Amino acid sequence: MSGAADVISSFLNAKQFMLIRAFIFVSAQILCGACGWLWQGWPGAIAGVAAASLALLLADALRARRFIHWLQEPDPATSPALRGAWGEAAYRVTRALRAEREGARDSARRLDDFLAAIQASPDGVILLDAQARIEWSNDAANQHFGLDPHRDRLQHIGNLVREPAFADYLAGRGQAREVTLIGRQNTPARPVRLSVQLHPYGAGQRLMLSRDITVLAQADAMRRDFVANVSHELRTPLTVLAGFVETLQSLPLAEPERARYLDLMAAHSARMRALIDGLLTLSRLEGSPPPDDDEQVDLGALMAQCEAEARGLSALLYPPEDRPQRLRFAAPPDFALAGSADELRSAIANLIHNAVRYTPAGGAIDVAWQRLPDGGARLSVTDTGCGIAPEHLPRIGERFYRIDRARARESGGTGLGLAIAKHVAQRHDGELQVSSTLGQGSCFALAFAARRVRG
Repeated sequence: MSGAADVISSFLNAKQFMLIRAFIFVSAQILCGACGWLWQGWPGAIAGVAAASLALLLADALRARRFIHWLQEPDPATSPALRGAWGEAAYRVTRALRAEREGARDSARRLDDFLAAIQASPDGVILLDAQARIEWSNDAANQHFGLDPHRDRLQHIGNLVREPAFADYLAGRGQAREVTLIGRQNTPARPVRLSVQLHPYGAGQRLMLSRDITVLAQADAMRRDFVANVSHELRTPLTVLAGFVETLQSLPLAEPERARYLDLMAAHSARMRALIDGLLTLSRLEGSPPPDDDEQVDLGALMAQCEAEARGLSALLYPPEDRPQRLRFAAPPDFALAGSADELRSAIANLIHNAVRYTPAGGAIDVAWQRLPDGGARLSVTDTGCGIAPEHLPRIGERFYRIDRARARESGGTGLGLAIAKHVAQRHDGELQVSSTLGQGSCFALAFAARRVRG
């Protein structure tokens, strides 16, 4: 009955509930007063009314005490079993607590989902309080700035990122909307650049965003260098040709001297033609779809052709009467590659010719194919040249990028050979690999995926 009464009372509004409560109170007084009157007359009636009032007030006080004791540490799962007004109050408080806790759980779940989404972002996110102290940071930001989320919490960001440009940006000096910093993982072999932005929110708080722009910075530098290099590479032979043409037009020259000038003009014309051919080759490689898997390239015949060309170039640069180079070509591979024979020959020949040009007299060059454990294949060209400094390795394969420009021009290089080799490797599901030790030599390799190997 009490459970049914509680259910019914929950549907009553406060006014109805108070009327019922007053009705029960008055009814109990009347009943007890009537019983007292029958027993002792008017004195008994007064005593009955007083006893009923006292009993109801005592019962109400006991319920209130149990309710207040429960309120000190309310638990929606163990609400007190009370009747009357205190039972209604306990029921409503329990329901409110359950709704509040469910809302808190929903908010916590949404916050966890939000933080998980920020953690998954490749950009760094740091929440700063009004004093520029770190309140929270995601994994990307920890990696960008070398932060420890527990050790560095509530540390001033200016104590951890000490670059002057960032200090000025944090203090609001200047009109910059972002600042570019050197990443904590920056090395000479792999430069890292970060773009950092600050956005105000809340009560003086700031959101700090960091983004790795290394690739964009490198692409922008490559674009600028490419335009400058193309202009420079073409300007030099054009200037020489213009000077020779003016000389031939204005001065009477003897036949031997005239022939020498014409030979020099032909050499510079050939250089410009090689530059243009290289640029056209790169444009074709970038603008055409990758070669399919139907055509199989006979590596034995291809390597024989590359070896003949390499030995001829080596004999021209370092005659036998001088200190000739030692060219060692391993046995032809017993497998084939799927792809374009012309592209592969161009890439392999560029690697071997570079090794011949930059290896001094008496040096050694080793060329060999090998199968990789994953089923792929790798061509390595190892030389005993002067080697490459670590800071140059990340830029190997860029158009016109040369470590020693003067020596490159003397050897007849255009600065496009490695760029062509890199693009050919990528078009054949492979990559250009470079390792070098300064003063000891270098190893340039083309690694191809297993899906391109046949046999």
